[in-house]
Formats: sequence, structure tokens, C-alpha cells
Amino acid sequence: MTKIAKVETLSCDAGWRNYYFCKVTTEDGTIGWSEYDEGFGSPGVSEVIAKLGNRLVGLSVMDHERFHAEAYCLIRPAAGGIASQGIGALENALLDAKAKVLGVPCFELLGGRMRPAVPVYWSHCASWRINHPKVYGNGITTLDGVRQAGKEAREGGYKAAKTNLFLLDENSENPRSWRPGFAAPFHPELNPTPKLLRDLRAHLEAMIDGAGPEVEILLDLNFNFRTEGYVRALQAIADLPLFWVEIDSYSPEALAYIRSRSPHPISTGETFIGIREFLPFFQAQALDVAIVDTVWNGVWQSMKIANLAEAFEVNVAPHNFYGHLCTMMNAHFCSAVPNLRIMELDIDRTPWDADLFSAVPQVRDGMLQVPDTPGWGIEPVEAAIRARPPLQDAGLFRARPAA
Repeated sequence: MTKIAKVETLSCDAGWRNYYFCKVTTEDGTIGWSEYDEGFGSPGVSEVIAKLGNRLVGLSVMDHERFHAEAYCLIRPAAGGIASQGIGALENALLDAKAKVLGVPCFELLGGRMRPAVPVYWSHCASWRINHPKVYGNGITTLDGVRQAGKEAREGGYKAAKTNLFLLDENSENPRSWRPGFAAPFHPELNPTPKLLRDLRAHLEAMIDGAGPEVEILLDLNFNFRTEGYVRALQAIADLPLFWVEIDSYSPEALAYIRSRSPHPISTGETFIGIREFLPFFQAQALDVAIVDTVWNGVWQSMKIANLAEAFEVNVAPHNFYGHLCTMMNAHFCSAVPNLRIMELDIDRTPWDADLFSAVPQVRDGMLQVPDTPGWGIEPVEAAIRARPPLQDAGLFRARPAA
């Protein structure tokens, strides 16, 4: 029996946010890794890992399902949210360690590999260059820049690219992020305006023009409208050829209403944890594609969500806008599930991202190659991580600028 000796967390600077890692070490020196996140609405996951990780010491690295069940019992009065994300990070590190002990890639633990390569879409295409030009370079300040980003996706061999919601100035230039659902800016009413809808259409038209007819375009509207606003936005872009429109909603009935009036497929679920949160959306027929965050849920638990989706004739796609280790965790999930639609992948990266990991995900002709090395097939480089201290004011929780 391979017992767990230690559980640790590490973090480092990733430009405008931090990367976070969970490290599980066994008594024989095997190390299991996972990546998690604290910047996407989740402050405090590291503390959960520290608290619950203590219960792993002395237990077998093989018993990740028992650990999940026991940990869930501990958080049952306040299940979900940050507590469940901490459990998911620990589960993912256990899977990596277990696979290494057995000498197999993680997809073997998930039922075996159905596909050696996974179709991916370029996520946050143009978006990161608008929102974080100093980090990613190639800053975009015009619709011609958006058009060029679409062209880069096509020339890079990607079959699909996803973008977001932006507001333009009076000359229909200088795009700036519009994320009132995340208080950037703060507009609690979340109402669309005619100009915002015109700007949305102009942004998408530029992206489509640059990408050409062979690259499908995805749109992520996040939490930025309420039901009426989503319907109006979908009507404003009804004639544009979109792969899907991603919408976050807490109400399965509201999203089913939106879907019934949408000319485009609807995806949702990146903020859901566990089959109990997904189930009412399947029952209401509120979605075409279930977005599963395997980083939050844990890959083993995410397979259960994918199985539930299959019972409702729904495909799945992972939520993946993190570092390279998260990409490979998601790649193993995508390799094993039968009902995969496509995988999210951020292409724009910080100049030092490659230094933080033992390998870089390989994409050829829009397909992410899934390695057959033991574990996830990629590890953080501890020396590089420790040499780049985490930002103290990062992600969604940065301090507000002075008025």
C-alpha cells in the first residue's frame, strides 16, 4: 500500500493572475500534481486544501473515491463552492500519483483512451490581447486587430475560436472589456443597450471576417445579462454563424426559455459543481453542451457528470483557461469521455509559461495530442515556480483603483 506522507500547495505569478498547484507526496517519494485556481471567484481554496489534506496523510494513494466521499461528508452542511474546489484539487493530485504508481497515463484510470488527440478551440481569441495587452503583447485597440486575431486562428490551423463581449467607442474602435457580471464595470442591473448590441455584432463580424468560413466562432456572454438581455442579444446576432453561445445562469427554467428562442446552440455549466447542480439543467433541456470544470470538480467526479450528460443526449466540453497542467488534466478527461464536443485552450500565453512546466501541450492541426506517459504527462517545475513569487493583487480580487 502506497501511503501519503505530505500535502503542499505552491503558487506563482502568471501575469495578471496566479497559477496554483497542489502537491501530494507518498512515503516512497512518488509525487502527484494538480493545478487549481483561486482567482476565478474562489479565494481561499489553498486553505481548504491545507485543512482537508491533513486527512490524507497515512492513507493509501489509491483510495481517491473514499477520500472524496469522506471529505464531502465533512463539508456537507456547506457543500459546493470553495470547499468542493479544494476537494477537486486533492482528487486530481491523487489521480496523478496513483497513475504514476501504476505506471499508466491518467486516461487509463478513466476507462481508457477513446481518442489520441482532442479537438480544441482558441479561447479568449482577441480577448486577452484587449484585456491584458502588457502581459500577452500584440495589444488590440481596433476592430482590425480583432480581425487579425481571427486570421491568426485560421493560419494556426484551429477550426474554432471563442471571443467575448466588448464595448467600442463612438468611432467603433478601441474595444474595452464589458463584464458587469463580474463587476467590471459595476452595473448590477445587467441590462443591454442598443449600442452594446451593435458593438457586439461589430466585434463578431470582424472576428468572422478574419477567421474565414472554415473557422467556427464561439461567443461567451458569461453572467453579463439577465434573461431578457440574453434573448435580445441572441436576436441581434441571429443571422451570424456561431458554433455556440455560452451563457451562465442560475435558473434552469430561465436558460431553457432562452434556449427555446435561440438560433444558436447554448452551452453552460462552467460554474456548476457536482451532478446535483447539473441535473436540473439537463431535466429542463436548458443546454446543448455541458461545460464541465474538471479543475473544480475533480476529473474522476467530472466523468460522472459526463455520464449523466450522455444519459440526456448532451455532449460535454471542459472549462480550461488555466495553466498547462490544467490543460493536460482536461486532455485526459477529453480523451476518455464518449460524448466530447470540443476542448477549450488558451493560446495567448505569458513569455515565461513554458519555463513553469516540464513540457508544453502539443497542438497539431487544431488537435491537442494526448501523451501516454504516466500520470498527467506534465509537471510543474518547482524551481521556476519558486523563483516567480505570486502576485499579491491578482485576478478578480485586485484592489479597486482610487476614485
